[in-house]
Amino acid sequence: MTLRLAFMGSPAFALPTLAALIDAGHDIACVYSQPPRPAGRGKQERPTPVHAFAAERGIEVRTPKSLKKSEPQEAFAALKLDAAIVVAYGLILPKAIIDAPRLGAFNLHGSLLPRWRGAAPIQRAIMAGDALTGVQVMRMEEGLDTGPVLATARTRIDAADTTASLHDRLAALGAPLMVDALAALERGAAVETPQSEEGVTYAHKITPAEARIDWTKDARAIDCAIRGLSPSPGAWFELEGVRIKALMSRAEEGEGAPGAVLDDQLLVACGSGAVRLLTVQREGRGPLDAHAFLRGQPVPQGTRLA
Repeated sequence: MTLRLAFMGSPAFALPTLAALIDAGHDIACVYSQPPRPAGRGKQERPTPVHAFAAERGIEVRTPKSLKKSEPQEAFAALKLDAAIVVAYGLILPKAIIDAPRLGAFNLHGSLLPRWRGAAPIQRAIMAGDALTGVQVMRMEEGLDTGPVLATARTRIDAADTTASLHDRLAALGAPLMVDALAALERGAAVETPQSEEGVTYAHKITPAEARIDWTKDARAIDCAIRGLSPSPGAWFELEGVRIKALMSRAEEGEGAPGAVLDDQLLVACGSGAVRLLTVQREGRGPLDAHAFLRGQPVPQGTRLA
């Protein structure tokens, strides 16, 4: 059955779900997205990926800076929606917005709740060394990611996963999950399971201080941090006073002073064990695999990384 929906999302993570809802024949009455922001060298205002995608398809796009005032709330209620679908929108929804649609508001969240509620669930799952994660469709409440869960898709986190690879896999898993959850909801077959009160963790936004590699930590923790912060903001270290991002790594055997390079192929000693840097990026340059980087910038055994 066709439902009248508002879609509320901003980054590329939300695009597969929006496309799937359109392909399923739902009526996207309006798309809400973050306002355009200056980007690129010219600092020209650039719409979000969701904004650009919707505009290309002739869907109305609204970009309020806040939904807390009566005017945007009344404009939202006037859409006479069956449901609101929220995927990485970036604004907190007031109760008036959540309660306006006939069926309610539903969020696609990139973790297995109640673990990693909040802003950065994909990054935090990798950084914590989690073996399993997923996406879930959740009924929205006023609390932060506290509502009951309607549907779940799980995936393992592999040793070669970065936030980029896991992001894409979860986005692809989430799109059909949301379509199926809406179908079940409309025919009265959806089962809404309250979240456990145990195991709650919060995926706080990544801070700049977290991005600098602390070589005194153990190899697994550093490897997880590198992959969890890749591609953005990128874990980094200094080599001869120049900032270098580490975008891919692998934990290996090795022993030495933390930050000491143990061979000529970017094996770096940690507090315990070692990490081999596989992809790096010099400040102001593009990413390079270690072999290509070392052709232009040899890093001999015994070098100390800060």
